[in-house]
Amino acid sequence: MCRFLAYLGEPVFLNELVCAPTHSLVHQSLHASEAKTETNGDGFGIGWYGEHAEPGLYRDVCPAWSDDNLVNLCRQVRAKTFFAHVRAATGTATTRANCHPFAHGRHLFMHNGQIGGYHRIKRRLEALIPDDLYDTRRGTTDSEAIFLLALAHGLETDPVAAMETTCATVRDLMQAARIAEPFRFTAVLTDGDSLTAFRWACDGRPPSLYYRESERGLTVVSEPIDGCREGWQVVPKGGTLRARRGFRAVVSRPEAGRAAA
Repeated sequence: MCRFLAYLGEPVFLNELVCAPTHSLVHQSLHASEAKTETNGDGFGIGWYGEHAEPGLYRDVCPAWSDDNLVNLCRQVRAKTFFAHVRAATGTATTRANCHPFAHGRHLFMHNGQIGGYHRIKRRLEALIPDDLYDTRRGTTDSEAIFLLALAHGLETDPVAAMETTCATVRDLMQAARIAEPFRFTAVLTDGDSLTAFRWACDGRPPSLYYRESERGLTVVSEPIDGCREGWQVVPKGGTLRARRGFRAVVSRPEAGRAAA
């Protein structure tokens, strides 16, 4: 499983959240405390919004804890919205193209989780992605495939409905293939001005997800970056968080008795 961080608010230097805190994302790349694996050393990535509508992107296969370029870049880049991700591969190659976040147009997407038995449905899942979107596929991960399929399902206009349709499609493929392994989907999406975070799993055990709001902005993380849970709110199992610049985040909770998508 991976670890990630997302920020939406007043412009800040990436270093303030990605590198500097006690339990920063860089620290989590080596010593995660709430992940399935403590080490997330199969690459990293950052995506940020500056003066252009489309985000900048920097990804590499080096472990985040050993990349001086990442630290130096985070000290210099100041952004109003950004994503950062450290990867623990789950069956696909450690390549730059497989590192998160993934970008398409003005959107960024990153994922923590996996499609159980992905290799058994990969070809059928990819066949559902329209040609114009499939031509932009650069990696081999289930995460990128989910992102592209969600774009095909209307992610730009209604991200929650698009992800619900996409996750239902994935579950149908898994059930048809009689896959017993779980589908776990904790993810964040942004267009630079709005942010949507999802925490779903078919077995009711989605990866962790927290958020904290301040006067400066909203921070969404896999695990608290200051080493304590005080001031952090948990996105409930099966819940969705939606935020837009200048407004408070809204968390929708699952229906009673339902903790998974």
